[in-house]
This record gives sequence, C-alpha cells and structure tokens, in this order.
Amino acid sequence: MRKTSDMTSSEAIALIEAASEPDDLFTGDAAHRYRRLAQLTHPDVCPGDPHAASAFSKLAALWQRHSERGGQAVAKGDIANLYLVRQGLLKLARDPEDNDLMRREAAALAHLQGKVESRLLAFFPRLVEVQRRRDPRSGVERQASVLDRLDGFRALSEVRAAFAGGVDPRDAAWMWRRLLVAVGAAHRSGAVHGAVLPEHVMIHPAEHGLVLVDWCYSTIGAAGRLPAIVARYRDWYPDEVLAGQPAGPDVDIWLATRCMTDLIGGLMPPRLASFAAGCTLTNPRRRPADAWELLAELDGVLDRLYGPRTFRPFAIPAQGTR
Repeated sequence: MRKTSDMTSSEAIALIEAASEPDDLFTGDAAHRYRRLAQLTHPDVCPGDPHAASAFSKLAALWQRHSERGGQAVAKGDIANLYLVRQGLLKLARDPEDNDLMRREAAALAHLQGKVESRLLAFFPRLVEVQRRRDPRSGVERQASVLDRLDGFRALSEVRAAFAGGVDPRDAAWMWRRLLVAVGAAHRSGAVHGAVLPEHVMIHPAEHGLVLVDWCYSTIGAAGRLPAIVARYRDWYPDEVLAGQPAGPDVDIWLATRCMTDLIGGLMPPRLASFAAGCTLTNPRRRPADAWELLAELDGVLDRLYGPRTFRPFAIPAQGTR
C-alpha cells in the first residue's frame, strides 16, 4: 500500500472510495494513516468537491468501525482477520457467509479443551470467548473468537521461506514429531483438523513448541466431508477429499506429511522419503490412520538415521539464505 505521505488528495479520495473494510485503509500506524487521509480529503482542503466530501464521510465511518472493533491488525487468514486485543487475539470473519466456519472452529476448540489430556492442550489454541460483531453501518453480524496469543510462534510457511534449500531433517524432526502428537491427540478426542497446512502449523523456534491452529475446516465424531478446502492448497489434498468423500484421521496424516516433505525439500534422506511415501498412498485404506503408532515408527527411522535424540537449538534466519 502506498505511503499516505506521498499521496495527493485525488489519490486519497480514490483509495477511500475503493475501500470496503477498515483494514483496506488502516494498516501499520492506523491513527497516522487516518489523520493523513482526513487532511487530504477535508472540506477545507477540497472546498466544493462532492467526491472529497463523500470520501471524508466514508473515512470517518470506516475509522469508527476500526475504533469500535479495537486492536491492531496482525494477520490475515484464510477467512478471517486477526487483531491484538486486551483479552488475546481477536479472530473476525471477513465475510458473514463464513460465519459457519468460524462457529465450527469455536465448537472444535471447545471440544478439544474438554476432551484432550491436559498435558497435551498446549498443542491447540485456547478459546477465550466467542463473540458476534455487528457492523454499525450495515447491521450485518460477523462471527468472532478471542484466542490466547501465540507470542514467538511462526508458521511453517514462514520457516520454509527462510530456508531456500530446505530445513535440515535433524531440525525438522522435532517439528514432525510434535505435529504427529498434535493430530494424534485430536484424533483420540474424536476430532479431525481437515487442513493441516503450512500456515496452520505454528512453531516456537527457541522452545521447540508447536500449535495446530485454524480449526474452521474440522469435523468431530464420525468421519464426514470437509466443509471446505483451502483453495490455494488444492493440489495438496488427496483425491478422495476433492471428490467429496469423508475425511478421516488419515487425511490429517497425509497433509502433515506434505507439510514436512515440503519443509525439508531436497534435503530429505531416502529413509525418511520412504516413510513419507507410506503416509501418502493413493488408496486411503492403505494409509496409516493412527498418529501414535506412526510416531513410534518415525522415531525408529530417526534413530536409525541419527542415533539417540539430542536437543538441537533452532533459529529462523532473517532472510532465506540457507
């Protein structure tokens, strides 16, 4: 987005006219952007200009919506925007048509918090509160959730982008193990995530932590069709999911494996490659569906490759130079 300091009044008017949400205008230092745009479109600056007057009025309304919602925008997810608020992290649906997916996530997180062993709850976001936010102009309601903050965590997609040649398998090993623990704990509770993708796997590099986020695509209970897929990752899903067949625990394992093979890239040793191939077989009935058994198998492969487990400090470089 162009800096407001470089804009003319005409450009500011055009920017405001094109905006439909506060986030279209108020990024970075939101208050500074608002003040600058207000200066550029103020009736005193553009006397007699109906376009400027309309833009100035719309700007005020968008700023009111931003202020009522509160919080600093920190991320843009598949269907929702995320904001830092006093209680934690506010996740707000961008489109009310996705309210059902937001409700699905809230139900899944409540289910996990009630069913998963306490020692394993750290692998999942903690649901603080469920809200409905009404647009003061249109009256449209959008579903929102407040989640605990994940300070210091980074998405696997960010990790992969920082390592041009792939992540050393010895470093990826703890991520792979923890991801299997996360899906294994979910499956034991009766939940399937349905979208184990790089943006949804968050790791803490220094503490070797992992949290599996975005449960909007999940199912609980008997295997059922996923409510939606993440379009930009369409090629990652197994064929039967794209055909609308029920998705069971094997689908989470399939997608988790895709995450890890993508993360390691060309550094994948043959033994790990064979293990991964067994997790992504075309026939779903031949795929592993028990993440705990698979974790034991993975530990065996890692032990044969690298010997007993040792702690390896891990850090993400500022730029992808490796």
